[in-house]
Amino acid sequence: MVNQKQGKQSFRLADPPVITAWASVAGKKESEGPLKASFDVIENDSYFGQKTWEQAEKQMQAIALKKLAEKANMRPQDFGLVFSGDLLNQCIGSSFTLRNMNIPHLGLYGACSTMAESLLMAAMTVGGGFSDKVVAMTSSHFASSERQYRFPLGYGGQRTPTAQWTVTGSGAALVSSSGKGPKITACTIGTVTDLGIKDANNMGAAMAPAALSTIRAHFEDLKVSAEDFDLIVTGDLGQLGKEVLLTLSQQEGLGLGGKLTDCGTLIFDVLEQDVHAGGSGCGCSAVTLCGYLLNKLKSGKLKKILFCGTGALLSPTSTQQGLPIPGVCHAVSITGG
Repeated sequence: MVNQKQGKQSFRLADPPVITAWASVAGKKESEGPLKASFDVIENDSYFGQKTWEQAEKQMQAIALKKLAEKANMRPQDFGLVFSGDLLNQCIGSSFTLRNMNIPHLGLYGACSTMAESLLMAAMTVGGGFSDKVVAMTSSHFASSERQYRFPLGYGGQRTPTAQWTVTGSGAALVSSSGKGPKITACTIGTVTDLGIKDANNMGAAMAPAALSTIRAHFEDLKVSAEDFDLIVTGDLGQLGKEVLLTLSQQEGLGLGGKLTDCGTLIFDVLEQDVHAGGSGCGCSAVTLCGYLLNKLKSGKLKKILFCGTGALLSPTSTQQGLPIPGVCHAVSITGG
């Protein structure tokens, strides 16, 4: 029986799952930004002790999973299920992390929306009674992303003003059926939106319409408004995408009440750090959530947020073929606990 669905694409959790532990791993540039104190682990070596950047991304997830287990006072193999994904082809960062660990794993690809997608899936799984200890996890790495989606770093290509800086980092959260911590009370599953933007260096603008669509659906399905939240946090539109979203929301009469912020603008100091339009990548919203935001909810400085992970669903092949960039956004309502 469907008893938790609300409207077309949302659901309200009758017995809200609890985020009982979280962990974040960040790279050197991220540690030079304003959220440094929020991260559990900081690594100045961009290779994380590995031979390649792709292996470094695997190592980041392994460190995040281990740190999460430590903070939860558990062994990694005691986790009931892991939802995880990344930006690498075939999600090898996630699958290589979980290999031979004897933990049930479901791989996800939602591009930069993967932290919200994995958290949403974990909430549905725990809220539906299918498991009581589920991990949501993702990562990204600046160098591996540049090599896959744009140009190898050695090429020395000029970055456009609209470009964003892929965050080197990994975040993991443990969603449980009971315990203390912030609670996931409702979620909205996004629809894929495509308004024809083709510039892979302007992904904020490509994702902004998807963010607008999902925020509107969340408000309408659950009969809430911006006034019900302390923050509406997108991730990761960057500065330009955030401005596009504000413009679109004003044009369509969707009030955001001055509550909008974005993980891509929170994690870096765009005036002091050379990141152009701000941060991006799966790791951007992951470390911002699993460091800064959840810590604020735990301390009571924030009481309720709407976490809206945004993803640009492009691939190297689609870009080379001149196809536009579809976007998606998933929203998770989290209250302090």
